[in-house]
Amino acid sequence: MTKDDQRLRKMLEAERRELLDTISHFEVLARQKKPGLGNHMADDGTETFDQTASLALHRNEQVLLSQVEAALARMDRGEYGVCERCGDEIDFARLKAVPQAALCIRCQQHIEDTPRGNGLKR
Repeated sequence: MTKDDQRLRKMLEAERRELLDTISHFEVLARQKKPGLGNHMADDGTETFDQTASLALHRNEQVLLSQVEAALARMDRGEYGVCERCGDEIDFARLKAVPQAALCIRCQQHIEDTPRGNGLKR
C-alpha cells in the first residue's frame, strides 16, 4: 500500500466515523421528537417540517456511509481507484477530493448528463 493509499484510507475511515456519529445523532433526535404534541398548530407544522428535513439529511448520510464503506471494501480487494464503469484509473486529485468516488470524472459527468438510469453499464 502506497503512502497515498494510506492517506486515502485514513480519510475514508475518518469520514466513516463522522457519518456514523451523525447518523446516531439523527436517530436519537427521531426518538425524542413526536409531532402533534404541541399546543399550537403552527408549532406542530414547524416540528413536522423539521422532522422531514432531518429525515432527508439522515437518508443522505446513510447513502454517503454506504459509499464510504464500499470504497473501503474496494480498497481491501485491491480494486480502489479503478473506475467501475470504464475500468480506467481514477485520477488521484479526484480521489483526494472525493475519496469514495467509484467513477472517473469522465464517467461521472456522463452519468450526470444522461437521463436517469441510461448511463449505467449493466
